[in-house]
Amino acid sequence: MKVFSVLYWALVLTTLIEINEVYSLNILGVFPYEGKSHFFVFETYLKELARKGHNVTVISYFPQSEPIKNYHDISLAGKLKILEEVFPVKRSFWTIFQIPIFVVNSGTQNCKTLLEDKNVQNLWKAKSKFDVVVTEQFNSDCSLGLAYALNAPVVGLTSHALMPWHFSRFGVPFNPSYVSFILLNGGTKPTLYQRLESAIFDTYVRLLYKYFSQRVDQSTLAQYFDDIPPLEELGRNIKFQLVYTHFVHFGSNIFPQNVIEVGGYHVANPKQLPEDLRKFIEASPHGVIYISFGSMLKAASMPRDKIDSILGALAELPQRIIWKWDEKTLPGNPKNIYLSNWLPQNDILAHPNVIAFYSHCGLLGTTEALYHGVPVLAMPIFGDQPANAAAVEESGLGVQIELKELTRESLLEKFKTILNSGFRAKVKSLSQAWLDRPTSAMETAVHWTEFAARYQNFTFRSAAADVPLYQYLCLDILCVLLGIPAVIMLIILTYRLNCYKKCQQLTDIMKKSKEE
Repeated sequence: MKVFSVLYWALVLTTLIEINEVYSLNILGVFPYEGKSHFFVFETYLKELARKGHNVTVISYFPQSEPIKNYHDISLAGKLKILEEVFPVKRSFWTIFQIPIFVVNSGTQNCKTLLEDKNVQNLWKAKSKFDVVVTEQFNSDCSLGLAYALNAPVVGLTSHALMPWHFSRFGVPFNPSYVSFILLNGGTKPTLYQRLESAIFDTYVRLLYKYFSQRVDQSTLAQYFDDIPPLEELGRNIKFQLVYTHFVHFGSNIFPQNVIEVGGYHVANPKQLPEDLRKFIEASPHGVIYISFGSMLKAASMPRDKIDSILGALAELPQRIIWKWDEKTLPGNPKNIYLSNWLPQNDILAHPNVIAFYSHCGLLGTTEALYHGVPVLAMPIFGDQPANAAAVEESGLGVQIELKELTRESLLEKFKTILNSGFRAKVKSLSQAWLDRPTSAMETAVHWTEFAARYQNFTFRSAAADVPLYQYLCLDILCVLLGIPAVIMLIILTYRLNCYKKCQQLTDIMKKSKEE
């Protein structure tokens, strides 16, 4: 009986091991962009894949400081300068032109750096087998060529809303009348000027990406591989695109089934705050306002009059302030402000006594505020921040103010709006709606990654992605509808003209006969 029991449990253990092996995937993550905030989002997702037992190999500039089970780094660290330097807080019309140029230039450089790496080259030289490649869809399609060479399906990831060239790729409608453009602040209810601006910049960015970025990357890939199809074709073959948005925040859009919103999976359970920071927060009877303009904007570079306006508005509020500030002191050394050049943002926003967030409106911080139900006062500067700020205002998460319009009075009015108890209650309700999903954002992202690996031979893309522009706009139907009546009218006119000519000829003949 004892022998039978041992054999039984041995069989159960063997079965469990086999089941685990069946569902353990070999996953390659390709993240050739050196932006730290971007990888911060993807890192939590990659670690979750490894935690679930999948073998995860990650190409990035950010290797793990300590080994993680099932997680293996191919490090590009040191190949390019990490984008973590700070930029001055200023905004101009020309930055909208400059940002796409920066994006495509960095993308072509990322492609070269990726393919030059010897450890990356060993992947295709050794004919490594991967069940799925997960890669960032931001400034380059180079990783799609690498995935093709490895004969692996692709799941695309973003740390933001869709880029302009993604819409046609996945068959997502882009109409400037109601679709937000990622670099502009028109939101889903733009004015005539904003619609015109959106249409112009959308065309500019898509042409720049198609005729510069993709051509250069295609040429770079051709130096290493002989048979890489056009990158736009590979882009259309992406199995799933996991977009870092959610309709409660950004509004409803018409996405095909292979474009899936997973916004929020980077938000972790809050950790214990440093003791001095915890005491500062909990000692404030009226709550705390948290201020941060992100890791790449230097708050101290704001014009002095704008800093004075902010300090003047804050001085009239009873709340204590926590401010991510790059210098050691503020003008006037206000006593109710806690300063630091680094702060545990998610942990601060999670504290129930933090009641407002004054932000540049980066998507990660905005998402954390929404997760914890903290109202946002948005002051966008560049990149996707204007579009994020428009989404904040339209969703009811907060209000926005432009730097050029900032005065003590205008800022104080905005703060009073979001500090109102009724406004804060609505934000808490919005947060609950955002969190109320059939599965969590992380579970959704992991599920569709595993799904893509299990069903590699299926195509999930929308038929709209393959429709030529003239068919998409129904120009051929319009031509038929207008052309057939036009042809009929032409025949009738021609017939009548011929009849008229013959009648005229007959009349002329009869006149001549009478004259004779």
